[in-house]
Amino acid sequence: MRKVYLGFAVLMLAAVAVQFYLAAVGAFDTAPNDEAFNAHAIFGSILFALAVLATIVAAVARVGGRLIGMTAGIAGLTMLQSLIRVLADAFNESGDTSTTAGTLVFGLHALNGLAIMGLSGRVLADARRLVRTERPAVAA
Repeated sequence: MRKVYLGFAVLMLAAVAVQFYLAAVGAFDTAPNDEAFNAHAIFGSILFALAVLATIVAAVARVGGRLIGMTAGIAGLTMLQSLIRVLADAFNESGDTSTTAGTLVFGLHALNGLAIMGLSGRVLADARRLVRTERPAVAA
């Protein structure tokens, strides 16, 4: 079961990399707007579901409280991404007009994305170490 968890850890880090790619595609669109970031937003929901599922797998695999907590932290930080966007939109004027406050708050979205990537990398490293040091079952 720990190898299954390792697979989820690999998928989460890969999904975070895809998120950065999709964000860049939206940002460098000829007319960046909400529609340009639809794929990024949809994939963010997939990343959140993947992190929740990975947390459940981590608990079933008994990988330890620290690693379970870090995996749950990825889900929490992913949820925070949506909250940052909502808060930034609350500071903006109606329509597509951004305010300085909204832009500054939305900048936290990128920093939080970096935190998600760092935590995902740490989870993957710890999961690999856990699988590598796992003792093989002794035949009776």
